[in-house]
Amino acid sequence: MILYPAIDMLDGQAVRLRQGKRDDVTVFGNPVELAQKWRATGAQWLHLVDLTAAFEGKTAHLPLIREVVKAFDGRVELGGGLRTMEDIALRVEAGVSRCIIGTAAAENPALVAEACRLFPGKIAVGIDAKNGLVATRGWVETSSLTAVDLALRMKDMGVDTIIYTDVSRDGMMQGPNVEATRRLIEQTGMDIIGSGGVSCLDDLRNLRDAGCAGAILGRAMYEGAFTVEEALAAVKED
Repeated sequence: MILYPAIDMLDGQAVRLRQGKRDDVTVFGNPVELAQKWRATGAQWLHLVDLTAAFEGKTAHLPLIREVVKAFDGRVELGGGLRTMEDIALRVEAGVSRCIIGTAAAENPALVAEACRLFPGKIAVGIDAKNGLVATRGWVETSSLTAVDLALRMKDMGVDTIIYTDVSRDGMMQGPNVEATRRLIEQTGMDIIGSGGVSCLDDLRNLRDAGCAGAILGRAMYEGAFTVEEALAAVKED
C-alpha cells in the first residue's frame, strides 16, 4: 500500500480543514518546506490539494505547484478545481504526475473520458461521499449518485484509480470509514486510495487489510500521532 502525505493549499499556505469547512482551518506552514520534509522522511508520492481552486473554481497556485513539485522531487498527485481540459493540461505542464478530477467527474463525465484519452495514466477521480452519496464543489453540495455508481461510471471511462473520502470523517481524527471503503473496492475492482479520518497506525493497517492501494496521511501526521517513517513501517508489516 502506497502512503500519500497530504498538503492542502489555501491562499498560499498549507492548511487542514475539519470536514472540508473553509471557516474551520488550521495553518501548518509553507507547502514547499513541507514537501521537502515529507520526501526526506521516505514518501514516494505526495497528495496535493488546491483548496482555493476547489472553492473558487480557479487557481492562483500554479507557480506554487511548480515549486512544490520541484521541492518534493518525487511523484505528485493533485486535485482541486480541475473542471476543464485546460485546468488539467496546466497541472500536467507544471509537473504533476496524476491529476484528480472531483466535482467534474459527477457533473461532466465526458471530461474524464477525454482526459484519460489525452493523458493516459495521469488521471484519477476523487470521490467524496456523505452517507454514501457523492459530495461536490468543495463538499458543500450532495448529489443523489452513490459512490459505487460513480466509480463504476469512471471505470467505463478508463479510470483505474479512485481517491475515496468519507467527508464526515475528514480531519476529525475518528478513523476512516473502512467498511465503506472495502465495499467500494469489492464492488468496483479498482485501485482505491483511502482518505479521511486516519488517526493512528491501526487505521492504516485496517485500510491495507481492506485492500486499499493507498492511503492519505493528513491531520494525524501533522499533529504528531505518528511519523511518515512509522506509517511506512506499519503498512509493510505482515
